[in-house]
Amino acid sequence: MSGSVIPCVGAVATDEQGRLLMIKRERDPGAGLWSIPGGRIEPGETDAEALVREMLEETSLTVEVGRLLGRVQRPFLDGAVIDIRDYAVTVTGGTLRPGDDAADARWVAAADLNSLAITEGLIDALIGWGVLEALTSAMSGFCLLLP
Repeated sequence: MSGSVIPCVGAVATDEQGRLLMIKRERDPGAGLWSIPGGRIEPGETDAEALVREMLEETSLTVEVGRLLGRVQRPFLDGAVIDIRDYAVTVTGGTLRPGDDAADARWVAAADLNSLAITEGLIDALIGWGVLEALTSAMSGFCLLLP
């Protein structure tokens, strides 16, 4: 598996109050840390199909997939790289509750993000893509809480 690239997707969803949908990861990578919903793309799946499946599995919500917001790569085990493409999604149905590898799922206000242990690089990526522009001034003094 050394040097392999693992294609993944992430879903960036906000509610009517501007809160960001976050899940607490139950398993590695990032067990115990908060992140956006998402996961590996299964063989034969498109990005959109993987996002719809992952959102349903992790949050019990159905979504419509929007535009690609950005892409990040993160190191993984044995020299592998996780290649994550994050998309805007719109929730179209369901009732939020954690499932699959999500220990918790909730809508989080921007002001409350700094109270969560968040996966490395997520906030920087979302700010860089303009998702959390309103956070820039509130983020001074923000620190990631890592285990």
